[in-house]
Amino acid sequence: MPDGANQTGLVDLMKRLISVALTLFCCLCLMLATERRAMAYVDPGSGLLALQSIGSMLAAVGFFLRRRILRLFRKEKLLSGSDVRKAAQKEDSCKAA
Repeated sequence: MPDGANQTGLVDLMKRLISVALTLFCCLCLMLATERRAMAYVDPGSGLLALQSIGSMLAAVGFFLRRRILRLFRKEKLLSGSDVRKAAQKEDSCKAA
């Protein structure tokens, strides 16, 4: 892929990200501007429910990113496809000599 096409894709991605961020900011401002006073009771179980929700989200993120997290703690370096081919060629040349 040429660099020009890659830059165009990056610019489009940034425009989309800014658009989404601006939309979320406007929604947040509207929610805060139209806030009403709530006469409600929050029982002690509500805090535990929030804590459980946060814990389950962290567990889900850990599950989906487990390979990247494990890679941080491995001692050996994982070889990419080109590195594997180079190592195989080097090994073949050593056997031939």
